[in-house]
Amino acid sequence: MTVMQKLEVKPLAGAIGAEIHGVDLLNEMSPELAEQIREIWLEYGVIFFRDQDLSPAKFQEFAELFGEIIEYPFVKGLADYPMIIPVMKLPHERHNFGGIWHTDTAYLQQPPMATMLIAREIPPKGGDTLFASGYAAYEALSPGLQQTLKGLKAANCSAKAEVTKTREDRIADSATDKVGEDLVGEHPVIRTHPETGRLSLYVNPAHTTHFVGWTEEESAPLLNFLFAHQAKVEFTCRFSWQPGSIAFWDNRCVLHNPINDYHGYKRLLHRVTLKGDTPR
Repeated sequence: MTVMQKLEVKPLAGAIGAEIHGVDLLNEMSPELAEQIREIWLEYGVIFFRDQDLSPAKFQEFAELFGEIIEYPFVKGLADYPMIIPVMKLPHERHNFGGIWHTDTAYLQQPPMATMLIAREIPPKGGDTLFASGYAAYEALSPGLQQTLKGLKAANCSAKAEVTKTREDRIADSATDKVGEDLVGEHPVIRTHPETGRLSLYVNPAHTTHFVGWTEEESAPLLNFLFAHQAKVEFTCRFSWQPGSIAFWDNRCVLHNPINDYHGYKRLLHRVTLKGDTPR
């Protein structure tokens, strides 16, 4: 039986997301299988695997089949694997890391191509993650608004208050020397995906502050509309984690939002991000 015959793809929702079954990532990976997985990933935006027993070393090796791992600016990685950062909430903490709709580090000049998470410790209830399709959000806009947005760039800032509070606990115990820097990236509001050629809405409430050439006050009404629009339930899927679950999403066209509904319990995942290009 070939690898092509073994993989089972189970879509999670109408617009985005699929689970891939029938593969042991620890023992069966090959360049050919990685290419097949990449094709599925490009089609669905975010893909998921279950019951994958990958050590940090093997998790990093798996991620490197798809791109170059880059550092996260503000939180240190694991002691032995500095490119892997812990995404953690402890029982006494109230804010979860990145607990708002966003694309990862959109304030960089070259935001990551992709993000990959593997679950290590999961609360007995709660802690799901939502994902939303930037493709679907763009395609559902009116032709007139699509045309207006194609001419705009937006500023994305690492210091926007809505997201900085979600980093506070990890910065308190594992900050890098970049803490205190305000990073700003200006990117097209409508982004062309460099591999698929599809257009997606590329703003997010965690980082986007205003349209370039507009004031924040002028920008707010339209941005707030877009933030609400891109999170419409019909553009989303929801993933419930188990230990050994992996999520791998395309940061160029997918937003995500980890749900903060598990106070009193620990949740720990390991994350890597893969190098991207300049949005166009």
